[in-house]
Amino acid sequence: MSEIRDPSLWQDGEIKINWVKANMPLLNSIEKEFSQTKPFAGLKVALSVHLEAKTAYLCKVLAAGGAQMFVTGSNPLSTQDDVAAALVHDGLEVFAWYGATDEEYERHITSVIEIAPNIIIDDGGDLVHLIHTKYTELIPNVIGGCEETTTGILRLIAMNKANELKFPMVLVNNADCKHLFDNRYGTGQSVWDGINRTTNLIVAGKNVVVAGYGWCGKGVAMRAKGLGASVIVTEVDPIKAMEAVMDGFKVMPMNEAAKLGDFFVTVTGCDAVITEKAFSVMKDGAICCNAGHFDCEVDVAWLKANAKRTWTARKNIRGYELSDGRSIFILAEGRLVNLAAGDGHPAEIMDMSFAIQAMSALYLVQHKGQLDKMIIDVPREVDLQIAEKKLAAWGVEIDRLTESQKAYLGI
Repeated sequence: MSEIRDPSLWQDGEIKINWVKANMPLLNSIEKEFSQTKPFAGLKVALSVHLEAKTAYLCKVLAAGGAQMFVTGSNPLSTQDDVAAALVHDGLEVFAWYGATDEEYERHITSVIEIAPNIIIDDGGDLVHLIHTKYTELIPNVIGGCEETTTGILRLIAMNKANELKFPMVLVNNADCKHLFDNRYGTGQSVWDGINRTTNLIVAGKNVVVAGYGWCGKGVAMRAKGLGASVIVTEVDPIKAMEAVMDGFKVMPMNEAAKLGDFFVTVTGCDAVITEKAFSVMKDGAICCNAGHFDCEVDVAWLKANAKRTWTARKNIRGYELSDGRSIFILAEGRLVNLAAGDGHPAEIMDMSFAIQAMSALYLVQHKGQLDKMIIDVPREVDLQIAEKKLAAWGVEIDRLTESQKAYLGI
């Protein structure tokens, strides 16, 4: 039933999964608990998340809890074929491969929806969108779902506002143990891992333009500064722009920053962030990449249509020579650079994010039929439980409020 590239790669994928498992103590403890309690017995889980080793371990944890797992990727360039093969070898159903065409990608996500899932775990909203538009007859089977990303949450909020969302969705990205760490420290490190691995160029002394100063943008800017770059931030939100200024960064419009940048990283969740106007004033040799969910932030289509020559400059680097002789380079086709050209966030970071995913899925099952809202925040007690367990794994102790302090604070 599965549709993967090469089943024989499973041993290489298993090595990757075992490595991250050894560095994900929260999921280790949840796996032990789920193995005993089997909270998902008899339930089908459809999952669309970037399919690499850490995601695979989340799938195995849910399977340990009794779930029938139906897995696909959430980006054509982030699936690792050996990891997909390892999951299939372990008995999970997987529909994904690296470099999927638009048609293949659509077929793969359709395959996991057609199994009539009870729980949906989404990254960007593709599964939720598909079941609400083309498979509405399957909606009654769905207990609820979880959304991993800022982009996906924006789509859910729009659906809910239009009264189109038909089952409860937990906003995993809004949990403190997710966005404060995954978005900032995870994105910050993994974006530069992807850029450095792909380009093999120095960052120190360069001008780095970061488009967007949300939690992901903060992380990318912070790590660029740590690597020795001079950082310029572009923003549309005046408050976030103020934050960037007070954090020590230059702030200016993109079309001005475009004249100065050596590296450009988009982290906005919007579209048309770097377009013709910016390309027309960039330095010869400027390097652009995207760390937002969809490949629409950098207008690669304009470059393809207007370049007089294109070529592969290096693996995951495409060169575009413009009519005036300048060349602009795009990493990973303008897709998520940290996953399309790297391994994504560090294991210790995704340990927290995926622990929240697992516990949120459990929350939905435990409260089946009792939830009267379509959009649900991660329960505060889950957030705090994850934080306590992570501190314990680090060997870190903190103070506790005394009863008199609780009374003073009105707790």
